[in-house]
Amino acid sequence: MLKHVPPEVMLRIKRYAYLLVLVVPAIAAYVAYKLTLGENLMFWAWFPVIFVFGIIPVIDYIIGKDPANPDEDSEVPDMTKDWYYRAITLGCVPIHLAVVVYAGWAFATVEMSLVAQFGWILSIGVAGGIMAINIGHELIHKDTKLETWVGGLTLASVTYAGFKVEHIMGHHVHVSTPEDASSSRYNQGVYTFLAHAFPRNFMNAWKLEAKKLRRKGKSPYGPANELIWWYTISALFAVGFTVAFGWAGLVFFLGQSFFAAFTLEVINYLEHYGLHRRVQENGRFERVTPAHSWNSNYLLTNLFLFHLQRHSDHHAFPRRRYQVLRHYDESPQLPGGYASMFVLALVPPLWKWVMNPRVEAYYQGELDQLFREQRPYSKA
Repeated sequence: MLKHVPPEVMLRIKRYAYLLVLVVPAIAAYVAYKLTLGENLMFWAWFPVIFVFGIIPVIDYIIGKDPANPDEDSEVPDMTKDWYYRAITLGCVPIHLAVVVYAGWAFATVEMSLVAQFGWILSIGVAGGIMAINIGHELIHKDTKLETWVGGLTLASVTYAGFKVEHIMGHHVHVSTPEDASSSRYNQGVYTFLAHAFPRNFMNAWKLEAKKLRRKGKSPYGPANELIWWYTISALFAVGFTVAFGWAGLVFFLGQSFFAAFTLEVINYLEHYGLHRRVQENGRFERVTPAHSWNSNYLLTNLFLFHLQRHSDHHAFPRRRYQVLRHYDESPQLPGGYASMFVLALVPPLWKWVMNPRVEAYYQGELDQLFREQRPYSKA
């Protein structure tokens, strides 16, 4: 649908189309309002989930893929320095926090069935995966103190601040190797992956932070440990929700935190599924390239996720800002956007039926290495 749109036109459109991300908190706020009216509680409580995983994938396929890469010489330098793009990500944070508080108030004050309550917590958790964790991910990769601090605060709002440390010092170093719990193995089901990723990434964040501090001659048990600060902020969020809304507020806060983290880890699962870095003659893994992440170039989900789906470029060049991330035709390509692939991943037999042939085709001619390296991680 978009392949004939000139790149310079597409880049101008996308400059303002990134604001579509505000649809997510807008829907959440509107639904919270509808819940307070007491009408169609079951439908409205689940509507954000339906929107993200039902409506968006359909529109995503209708609109199609994004044909535009910015020109490295004439466009990338100015786009990188343009504060407009940073203002969008930074501005989303207070909006998200305000919506979560409003959503927590609705949860605590509106009488809903347990199924509707579950749907509402899940809905806000998914919104948190898009707003808090995805935007936090963009910000923690940057050099400015403001962006990294706001990124940490955003992650603390979903009790997943360990991601700030583990993602940078762990995942980006060991991606697509057996060392990385956030890189799923060939033929590994998502639930086995999650059972390994959650505890391992939490513990590894503390180990990496302690190692960094000891290298600097500082104690990992003191104020220099940023994880202590971030988890203290998470605890303050929990206390605040409890004081404001009672035990229902605490249940809501912890529940939305869990589902935001769940959303992140499922995305991690599909981003690197079955891909591996080859072992070189010197025994080291080859350097990270665009070949070690699945890419997806569907326009709509890329706008909602600030180009997270151009994950190949992100891993090859982690400090590139979202607005200048590039699509690589030679990278392994997912058959859909993240919203549709997320749903597919939750049904392991269907996921493997779709994705295993793609992994094998990508490594055609060296399947012996693929099966040898992935066999210990191939549980269903």
